[in-house]
Amino acid sequence: MGENHRVFIDNPSLNDSQCFDDDGRLKRTGTFWTASAHIITAVIGSGVLSLAWAIAQLGWIAGPAVMLLFSIITFYTSCLLTDCYRTGDPVSGKRNYTYTQAVGSLLGGYKVKVCGFIQYVNLFGVSIGYTIAASISMMAIKRSNCFHNSGGKNPCHMSSSPYMMMFGVAEILLSQIPDFDQIWWLSILAAVMSFTYSGIGLALGIAKVIGIGTFRGSLTGISLGTVTPAQKIWRSFRALGDIAFAYSFSMILIEIQDTVKSPPAEAKTMKKATKLSIAITTAFYMLCGCMGYASFGDFAPDNLLTGFGFYNPFWLLDIANAAIVIHLVGAYQVFCQPIFTFVEKWASQRWPESKTITKELKIPMPIRGFRPYKLNLFRLVWRTAFVMLTTVISMLLPFFGDVVGILGAFGFWPLTVYFPVEMYIEQKKISKWSSRWICLKMLSMGCLMISILAGTGSIAGVILDLKVYKPFKTTY
Repeated sequence: MGENHRVFIDNPSLNDSQCFDDDGRLKRTGTFWTASAHIITAVIGSGVLSLAWAIAQLGWIAGPAVMLLFSIITFYTSCLLTDCYRTGDPVSGKRNYTYTQAVGSLLGGYKVKVCGFIQYVNLFGVSIGYTIAASISMMAIKRSNCFHNSGGKNPCHMSSSPYMMMFGVAEILLSQIPDFDQIWWLSILAAVMSFTYSGIGLALGIAKVIGIGTFRGSLTGISLGTVTPAQKIWRSFRALGDIAFAYSFSMILIEIQDTVKSPPAEAKTMKKATKLSIAITTAFYMLCGCMGYASFGDFAPDNLLTGFGFYNPFWLLDIANAAIVIHLVGAYQVFCQPIFTFVEKWASQRWPESKTITKELKIPMPIRGFRPYKLNLFRLVWRTAFVMLTTVISMLLPFFGDVVGILGAFGFWPLTVYFPVEMYIEQKKISKWSSRWICLKMLSMGCLMISILAGTGSIAGVILDLKVYKPFKTTY
């Protein structure tokens, strides 16, 4: 920004709309297509793996209906959020570069701190969920090969703890890379891996349905007898959280919008991009979730790919699980970067004279052509401690489905509904107690109730799991 600003002033020949936008930054080049691709990449992730289980709890009627409802709510509130990219005039108003900046610009006060807290807690939770999911996939690869090598005689029970520790060691090393979030190819790799394992899961589901010659499942979901009446209620509530987690991308929508060029107005482009991307995502989710439920019926697993664990071709499942691990190794770092940056910036401002926090040691690299590595002692200790904490919590609570449900419930209402609705009301100066104001508030309250039910169901699931799970001892 600093260099660009100097060029903007010192070179009058470049001082025109062909080089810079109205905020003095280099011209944005994003389009409807690039914005759609970014949204699809952000939405389709590990959340897709739990959708078959979610539909199995709700049944053939309520399952797809609830998924469609979440897609409509997410689309509508995303459209409200796009109108908050600029404060004031939708064409020439002040730009908000991040979600939190939009909250600060339009709502201000304590709500900015609340929003930041929710975002950081959600990101912390995602890092735990990713650690659990990666360990499940590593175990699936090991068990699949063990099972086939023994000819099906060895049940291949194992603990998830060593695999979580392996994942944690990898993340400690990667967390020490400065500016990890600037590695441009990371998003491309994540997108390829996401579609790889999701596509394989969908293909296997279709193949299994063709093989058995019928669609399993029922109109009302998992049957009593398989679970108790209380378990059915809690599981149905948790299913709402799992589906909500699959649609959680609102916190980065403003950042994607900040890449879009104008004219036309950025909000207009983003509304079209959101409509297309959510339509594609929902169709893909419907296929994955419904085919998974059709394949397994009441016994649909928390993680779709683990349900195919001992089926042939097992090498294809190994590829899918390896794709999950590769995706999550990078995704963990991307989601943790805002937390790392926030803590390190706060520490440098709090203790500006401390050499432990500010000094960087240049370590020569043994490979010619590589720049010296900049080692910062505070970064080394703090980031290592963070990864160790998320790993230990994952080892204590290795319940992928329940953690996903809690994350979906915790993040859905505030980040996807409440703040977009409140900012939109402030942006458009909607009169209190007007029909539109009442409708928006009713939408927000309704979604709050959904989040509370989803959170309650997920927490109940964790409590039930802990009754039979013994940390560091239980094997799968």
